[in-house]
Amino acid sequence: QVQLVESGGGLGQPGGSLRLSCAASGNIFSINTMGWYRQVPGKERELVAVIISGGSTNYADSVKGRFTISRDNAKNTVYLQMKSLKPEDTAVYYCNADIVVRGAGWKSQAYWGQGTQVTVSS
Repeated sequence: QVQLVESGGGLGQPGGSLRLSCAASGNIFSINTMGWYRQVPGKERELVAVIISGGSTNYADSVKGRFTISRDNAKNTVYLQMKSLKPEDTAVYYCNADIVVRGAGWKSQAYWGQGTQVTVSS
């Protein structure tokens, strides 16, 4: 049983910054990839940034140079530092983690947070 809880969303101004956090808890054996996705009405959920356990990262072209993903493995937490915010960053942001649960065999599965609203407006 695993839960992911996001925090840090809210209202930001164009050019401003927000920092999202997502903490995983429960009967976790290990966490592989962690990431952030976002979704706006009428569009499919899209990848924003991912980070693997070793620290390598990938970003969507739209956020490169502005957003930074990081993780604290000891805390089972992933962060998204959002800078130079734009109105088009407005979306519901979802935390994702590929997790191996204790007692579930050597298989991982994806877990999702409930999402946190980010609104960028002047």
